[in-house]
Amino acid sequence: MSLAISIPLPFFIILLFSIVVQAVVPANKTFVIVNEGGYGDYPDEYDSNYRLVNNDEYFFQENGFALCFYNTTPSAYTLALRMGMRREGSSSNIMRWVWAANRDNPVGENATLTFGRNGNLVLAEANGRVAWQTGTANKGVVGISLLRNGNLVLQDNRGRFVWQSFNYPTDTLLVGQGIRSGGTTELISRVSNVDGSKGPYSVVLEKQRVVMYLKSKNSPKPILYHVLVDQGGFEIIDSVVFNSVPEPEDAYVYNLNLDFYVHNSTTPFSPRLARPRYNSILSFLRVESDGNLRIHTYDDRIIRGSWEVTYRLFNRNEEGSRSVSECRLPSRCGSYGVCLNNNCVGCPSPKGILLAWSETCASPTLPPCKNGSPPIKASYYKVVGVEHFTSEVTEGEGPVKVSECRGKCNQDCGCLGFFYREESSKCLIAYELGTLTKVANQSHVAYIKMSK
Repeated sequence: MSLAISIPLPFFIILLFSIVVQAVVPANKTFVIVNEGGYGDYPDEYDSNYRLVNNDEYFFQENGFALCFYNTTPSAYTLALRMGMRREGSSSNIMRWVWAANRDNPVGENATLTFGRNGNLVLAEANGRVAWQTGTANKGVVGISLLRNGNLVLQDNRGRFVWQSFNYPTDTLLVGQGIRSGGTTELISRVSNVDGSKGPYSVVLEKQRVVMYLKSKNSPKPILYHVLVDQGGFEIIDSVVFNSVPEPEDAYVYNLNLDFYVHNSTTPFSPRLARPRYNSILSFLRVESDGNLRIHTYDDRIIRGSWEVTYRLFNRNEEGSRSVSECRLPSRCGSYGVCLNNNCVGCPSPKGILLAWSETCASPTLPPCKNGSPPIKASYYKVVGVEHFTSEVTEGEGPVKVSECRGKCNQDCGCLGFFYREESSKCLIAYELGTLTKVANQSHVAYIKMSK
């Protein structure tokens, strides 16, 4: 005869909770690392000053990943993950920054990175102000490690990830990393090639599509300029994962894919973006500071290593179905210029398209304006045979008369001009002018706003 002991449910929950809470980081695995000392000697893409986080047991991998403090402005450090071999290099062998903890919230000299018994990883200023943390205190964390794929993880005593950097991408996806519904759903570009803070471009996972936006100070909402994939309202996209997969028929060829996982399906739709003839596991996908989407691949067969751009979404060659013309890139011709056959060929003006372009080409300067106040006295000059960089994703509203379109622009302080399709009477209000694509259809015209 067996004796069964009944444990009240509330007591069982309390017991289970106490077991989780008691799982702590061993004392010999805790650390406090101070941001101090000399700088590293190897070149990086920001030409910054950087310090390796001095704990190779946790934060360095021989395949090129390392955790560092870097700065491009004195006493303004970002805790970031670096990718690239620690070897003497050239311009093709620079270290690249692929993840940041405290983006837009830098810390100073003598800031500390602390991993305590409670399992929380905390970045704090020297005065104790917390700049960033994983938020994993008393959640069963017992260890920390940087994996070979570049994922920084906090683990419990069963090896499960309580927290991982792969869930918090910045502008970059490493192989195996993605954006997911219910988590981080976007990549945000950096300001420039020497400034890693948040810029204006983004890749966003929406309910049934993956799109690219430009954030403009003139526009009440981000400007859609490219659609990567659209399920047409039929299926919900749960995640998009960047992947490198060897071809079964050829051991020397790897496919670089974007895996789109739709709801209730374990088999992704996986368009191939690139096909390097070498192991491309050391690759990353990034939304760049110019609004383009590129894959950078590190070829470690070369003695000193070498970076190669293996894919460009906005591509001069327009190879394959996954590339589009550079003329559709918002900033291809700066803040205002005409693009033809992927080249900047002119600068629009009231006198017509000037057959010379430079980075100084700019739209007319408009006087200060405030919505709700009387509209500025504006006039417009016409540019014939051009389209806006958003014209592939929208034709605008309509049909409306050109006078109605002009009136709408007059009333909107953010409007810099409008694009009009005379054959369909469609009106597109432009909050950014950027690159104008030259087209053969002379009924596609732009009206550029200028003060009267």
